[in-house]
Amino acid sequence: MQLITESCTTGARKYKACDLLGVSVRTIERWEKEDGINDKRKLAKHSPINKLTGEQRRMVLEVANSKEYRDLPPCKIVPTLADQGLYIASESTFYRILRDAKQLQHRHTVSSIKHHRPDAYSANSANQVWSWDITYLPTQVQGLYFYLYMIIDVYSRKIVGWSIHDTQCSEHSASLIKQACIDEKVNKDQLILHSDNGTPMKGITMIEMLKELGVVPSFSRPSVSDDNPYSESLFKTLKYHPTFPLSVKFATIGDSRIWCKNFVIWYNEQHLHSALKFVTPQQRHSGDDHMIRSKRHVVYEMAKRQNPERWAGKTRDWTLPTVVTLNPDKKSNLMTKDKLIMVN
Repeated sequence: MQLITESCTTGARKYKACDLLGVSVRTIERWEKEDGINDKRKLAKHSPINKLTGEQRRMVLEVANSKEYRDLPPCKIVPTLADQGLYIASESTFYRILRDAKQLQHRHTVSSIKHHRPDAYSANSANQVWSWDITYLPTQVQGLYFYLYMIIDVYSRKIVGWSIHDTQCSEHSASLIKQACIDEKVNKDQLILHSDNGTPMKGITMIEMLKELGVVPSFSRPSVSDDNPYSESLFKTLKYHPTFPLSVKFATIGDSRIWCKNFVIWYNEQHLHSALKFVTPQQRHSGDDHMIRSKRHVVYEMAKRQNPERWAGKTRDWTLPTVVTLNPDKKSNLMTKDKLIMVN
């Protein structure tokens, strides 16, 4: 603009000067207007105001590759840092920087599966709706398995009961549900227990035990293997755990029980559950998650006040739904616990 102004002052035509510099007359006229000095051409390179500095990017990589966090994904690193009163960057920033550094890859390719949902049941606190199932544990003898019976609370995702046996039968199921109800101090007509349609779930001994305890049974639809999503998700977490013996396998049933005991302690008390806004199932079960999530909100608000240019809107939402639904189905009416008990 300075060169064109000087040329026109000395008698040159503006369009000739513009041609020589490779810009149009219309562009120069726009730049001469108020606030027109900013280059708005499509090919212009702009640096966003909230762009991280090189030092900040190196800090993200150092934290992600540190001994404490190198085995955790960014979605767990960020909440853990927030619990310590630290905010370095958002999850998306962690992922973007790690992707640029070629440090992101998927463990397995998981194909999408179309789900068929049964009737829905809701819970607004712990020990209202439980889900349980049985999974195979491999042994060192080909064709021989141990059977893991495991119960999970739908509201809090806490494992409330488990046992391992060398057979599948309703007697083992009845003993497990009775012990879990005693441990959790479940009263009569308080609980819904959802499961598959297998013999251990619908055996006479199991059904009679449920009647004695005042537990309302709920079953998946016949010939549908994915109507029990909470238990299926739990078993996937279990078998994808780094310590799960894929190659060595379990030598004895005692070994499997020792491993499962350690897994349950880790899952309930240390595992930052993604569906619970990265608090542990035990914290959700006991109600301690409210204080933890409130503290994280305060940390984010302080970080936003210190660096407002890094937020285009509100800070991260750390709230959790007050009602959790098992197998929600928009086409059918939601059956609450009270309605289900009245029907039965």
